[in-house]
Amino acid sequence: MSNVSKIALVAKNESSRPAVKITGLRKSFDGRLVLDNVDLDVPSGKIVSIIGQSGGGKTTLMRCVNLLERPDGGTISIGDEVIYADGNIVCKNLAKLRQRVGMVFQRFNLFPHLTAVENVVLAQMHAGGVSEKEAVQRAVKLLTRVGLAKRATAYPEQMSGGEQQRVAIARALALGPTVLLFDEPTSALDPESTGEVLRVMRELANDGMTMILVTHELPFAKEVSDWVVFIDGGRIIEQGTAADVLDRPRESRTAAYVARYASPG
Repeated sequence: MSNVSKIALVAKNESSRPAVKITGLRKSFDGRLVLDNVDLDVPSGKIVSIIGQSGGGKTTLMRCVNLLERPDGGTISIGDEVIYADGNIVCKNLAKLRQRVGMVFQRFNLFPHLTAVENVVLAQMHAGGVSEKEAVQRAVKLLTRVGLAKRATAYPEQMSGGEQQRVAIARALALGPTVLLFDEPTSALDPESTGEVLRVMRELANDGMTMILVTHELPFAKEVSDWVVFIDGGRIIEQGTAADVLDRPRESRTAAYVARYASPG
């Protein structure tokens, strides 16, 4: 095989490797099985939405990806690195893992006494060991990227929910993640703010960012997702494209869930 062919084969293998691979994942709380033998591949550069009833396991599944929750069994890989296998945390540096697999929380979790730019700077200096000068430069660049250059000196209480969520996204991006996790990113937002967050997520996807989000907002999931996973009772019941799962569900449990949450109110 020529050197050119070998390089092409390596590139093909890299592009086909999932950004996140979960196999046989199990998790219980107080004897109650929350995740039951879950298998999921998340392709690089795609947006995957996890939907389902409250208590069905979707948030636990997402939190296992960066080991905020420790599974009871199965394996998790991020790219080519196994981080959890057969009851053991293989990842040697959890802080580095959580930079690589960033998280954007439902209620933003911004420091109220810091401005937008200070929130983004602090994350880099404390978690990433970045100098203040470099952190400020990167923070300004990222706030510009999410459309908030003019709000850099605003405090959280002076910003809308959508603006706060975009600051939270900028803060997560500042640590250089390869995967971003979103926990109900639009549940506290009005339609205009939801549209702002949707725009940012689309741009990130176009730049190749892999994203996993938990949401009850089915219109948002349909608009943003490359792939939708319906989980119920700790098991993946159905998965596929947004159109397949949300418009043409095959399983009765999926159809019932979609009908309930697609209805007004």
